[in-house]
Amino acid sequence: MDKYIHEAGFGSILEKVQAGERLDLEDGLNLYKSTNILALGFLADIVRNRLNGNDAYFIYNQHVNYSNICSNLCKFCAFGREKDSDLAYEMSVEDVKEKVRERLSEPIREIHMVGGIHPDLPFSYYLELLKGIKDVRPDVHIQAFTCVEIAHLAELAGMNVEKTLEKLVEAGLGSLPGGGAEVFSPRVRKITCEKKISGNEWLEIAKIAHGIGLKSNATMLYGHIETDEERLEHLYNLREVQDETGGFMTFIPLAFHPRNTAMAELSGPNGIEDLKNVAVARLFLDNFPHIKAYWVMIGPKMAQIALSFGADDMDGTVKEEVITHMAGASTDQAIGSRTLIRLIREAGRVPVERDTLFNVVQIHD
Repeated sequence: MDKYIHEAGFGSILEKVQAGERLDLEDGLNLYKSTNILALGFLADIVRNRLNGNDAYFIYNQHVNYSNICSNLCKFCAFGREKDSDLAYEMSVEDVKEKVRERLSEPIREIHMVGGIHPDLPFSYYLELLKGIKDVRPDVHIQAFTCVEIAHLAELAGMNVEKTLEKLVEAGLGSLPGGGAEVFSPRVRKITCEKKISGNEWLEIAKIAHGIGLKSNATMLYGHIETDEERLEHLYNLREVQDETGGFMTFIPLAFHPRNTAMAELSGPNGIEDLKNVAVARLFLDNFPHIKAYWVMIGPKMAQIALSFGADDMDGTVKEEVITHMAGASTDQAIGSRTLIRLIREAGRVPVERDTLFNVVQIHD
């Protein structure tokens, strides 16, 4: 196999990977420019096995999207709506509590909660949301509010980001999801999400969160107008912050779904791009413990294959995912834990049920 890797033009990268050495920007660009997806997968699988062995993680979780009313209205988003839209909705604290009550019979360990940048809801609403969920499920871990939402909440609260996060933690916040990162490139953001905070601001909020002990994830939305160079710059910036804080748990490549967006003329990424972004991330983000194959975005079958291209996590049961499905995703809105276990086993991996912070709940071997 080493001869095949050398013939693919990855000889020097293979040597670095085998020695556990960091890849540089030139290496990363060579990986992105390559059309040899099998060679990429072979290299990424070396790193995956070094870090996580044969384990593949999943979680029993529930998604709650408290509102789709948003003042940003990014071009790649099919979820956000103006508040006077017929499709706009806003959940009360009691509505959210009822969503949680509906699944009390299930062993849900994480509530994943995000929404739009609502122009009217007060800061107290978000605190009550967290407290309300904890009232219904005291032991659940709440992963909520992207860095974009945190910037908005700090403005609402009239406090700096650190104090705002501390107030949210007091109310029940456990960690931050990775959304809102999109692509950090100023060029891309100006065209696709001009009203959103900058990439540097997103990174700074993540650093502040890590500084007070909050863990978080990181994402990249790929398959629209970004270049390979901009993808790599995005990964490089994440790697730099991780060197500084160590607070990122997982990197999640998110496939762009164009349907029902202002960029519907684009085709979105294909399966090769899905696998390439997983593999390059695993190779370049050497300080990230986990890479997720988010089955909601790329489908369960592609997520299975991604477990041999660098990914070691499939997310979870999800329950009523809205954001991607409003953009035309054809995947299910929920997958049972038994199905996830079967998918992981079929991929030749050991299913490991985890909590949000990657503490092992049960090994299904």
